Amino acid sequence: MTQPGRDRAGLRYPVAPMLATSVRELPVGPDWAYEPKWDGWRQVAWIRANRVQLQTRNGHPLGLQFPDITRALRPLPPGLVLDGELIVWDEARERSSFSLLQRRAAAGRQALRLARQFPAHFVVFDVLATADESLLPAPLAERRRLLEDLLANIPTQLVLCPHSTSPAVAREWIDSWVATGIEGVVAKRRDQRYQAGRAGWRKLRVRTTAEAIVGGVTGWVGAPQTVLIGRFDSRGSLRYSGRSTPLTAEQRDELAPLLARPAAQRRGVPLRHPWPQPLPASWSGSWQRPEPLRYVQVEPNVVAEVLVDTAVEGGRYRHPVQHVRVRRDMSVYDVPILGVDE
Repeated sequence: MTQPGRDRAGLRYPVAPMLATSVRELPVGPDWAYEPKWDGWRQVAWIRANRVQLQTRNGHPLGLQFPDITRALRPLPPGLVLDGELIVWDEARERSSFSLLQRRAAAGRQALRLARQFPAHFVVFDVLATADESLLPAPLAERRRLLEDLLANIPTQLVLCPHSTSPAVAREWIDSWVATGIEGVVAKRRDQRYQAGRAGWRKLRVRTTAEAIVGGVTGWVGAPQTVLIGRFDSRGSLRYSGRSTPLTAEQRDELAPLLARPAAQRRGVPLRHPWPQPLPASWSGSWQRPEPLRYVQVEPNVVAEVLVDTAVEGGRYRHPVQHVRVRRDMSVYDVPILGVDE
């Protein structure tokens, strides 16, 4: 029965999922709970009487590409709306793989074959509705209890997300689970309602510093807005690694005097830069990026220190890195080369 004060109207497809704001410190206190942050794709699952729908964070349908997940969800009670993360496990690397997840999403007619070859998992961390009512007004603690009851006996491809009120457990996930593909921790208030489309949670990403070579910029050489970075591979080729967030005024002033277009370009002679122009959309690591990126190619002789997270595929950072400073004390040949497994 619908409780007083609850939203009696059912949710309408699609719904914007609740979001998280990045923080540098883990919030602590009796009202906070913690969950691992998964390296996958956010999905809202709608269990209907005659079908199951998967909806991306941006409201796009994705169920046809993941028949193994829709099949696993089908036995759940009709009317349920679940929030979670799609992941694909890479047995060889013993961690989740975003590239395999992308491959599954682009499978087309090969969806069934790839589902058998690279099975997906749906890690469920919230319930938004039952057949009787919307649960958006309910506090997280109540939604979590209901979710645990609903998912007591589920197929192996459905996973109930770990959940703890202990900051020590959250830090243990950060210390021990990162190697398996966990990106960090999401902190949620246990008394908080589900705020569709709003950033009410907190996320702490695991970050570390690294060195990389500046191979391009957006904006102008004299006024760079972001930097495009790379690393040499074992054959001496500069491979693209990622793009930074917008530079601060101080960072632009420090970097601009050190940048120059490749010498041959300055003389008006065409030069084959190691990266294409524009940068292909697929290089960003995001399959939903709408268009290629135009940038300014520069002489690869500046080393930058950058702050990066654990989301790396094929030697590329999927999320924007943060430029920290120029490493004037380092040569480009001091930057570690890409390993065979990167």
